[in-house]
Amino acid sequence: MEKDSPIFVSGHNGLVGSAVVRNLLNQGFTNIITRSRSELNLMDAKAVMNFFCAVQPEYVVDCAAKVGGIKANMTYPAEFLYENLQIQNNLIWSAKETEVKTFLFLGSSCIYPRDCAQPMKEEYFMQGKPEPTNEAYAYAKISGMKLCEYIYDEYKMNFISCMPTNVYGENDNFNPETSHVIPSLLRRIHEAKVAGDPEVVIWGTGTSRREFLHVEDVAGGITFLLENYDAKQFLNIGTGEDVSIKELSMMISEIVGYDGELVFDPNKPDGMPKKLLDVSKIHELGWRHTIELAEGLKRTYAWYLDNVSKS
Repeated sequence: MEKDSPIFVSGHNGLVGSAVVRNLLNQGFTNIITRSRSELNLMDAKAVMNFFCAVQPEYVVDCAAKVGGIKANMTYPAEFLYENLQIQNNLIWSAKETEVKTFLFLGSSCIYPRDCAQPMKEEYFMQGKPEPTNEAYAYAKISGMKLCEYIYDEYKMNFISCMPTNVYGENDNFNPETSHVIPSLLRRIHEAKVAGDPEVVIWGTGTSRREFLHVEDVAGGITFLLENYDAKQFLNIGTGEDVSIKELSMMISEIVGYDGELVFDPNKPDGMPKKLLDVSKIHELGWRHTIELAEGLKRTYAWYLDNVSKS
């Protein structure tokens, strides 16, 4: 990419999108194009096509999606499938029709089968059914990735995909109804500390294991792929390290300074027993994460204190 190449980042107000914009600017790219939801409705196919025809971006990073944790996914599966299909189809097809040079689609590690061998290699994709608690989101992401692969083959265009592991960090969603595990735990444990509550009840047994990647590392990986990758095969982006939900909860309690008891409710779902990505392929290309979990949690909690807890 040239430093003045027009790069459209969809979903730029979200966790990943905002970090991608910051990373691109920090790398010296000067022509970053963004549109808020009020400026461009990504579920409106005609509006999206008109935007691409008018702006003519050369590169697109698709960070726009309807996202949420286990509770939101289980409560609104129809919305998660429909809205994500609409958004990504409109973006991908408009990019194809206007001959974008590189389109980078962000998937999710939830595309892998529930009982997938660990760590999860790219070759294990579609070798079983996804985890039921986020099935609708997984099917949407699978469809977007496959559409990019078909365009890559049929039209010989550089439509590529990456599959980040669980992402967290500054600018995360701390809404108690829709947040993912790290912001949810940070908020609930912080509020318990402030209220003097003797215990915090956490969904599941605490034994399921998850891999977490700080959003600034995700953004760095995305910029790296935009500049260095042109193969059909999607790539995992992660740390290659995991932690149990119980261990994560204890780390957060220590960072927050909460002395109460953590109680795990086995009557609530755990989700997948283990989700750890094999990141050897992207490591071979020369990219690795730089922010370890403990540091990332401290930075995320500091951001929460400054931007959410006081509001």
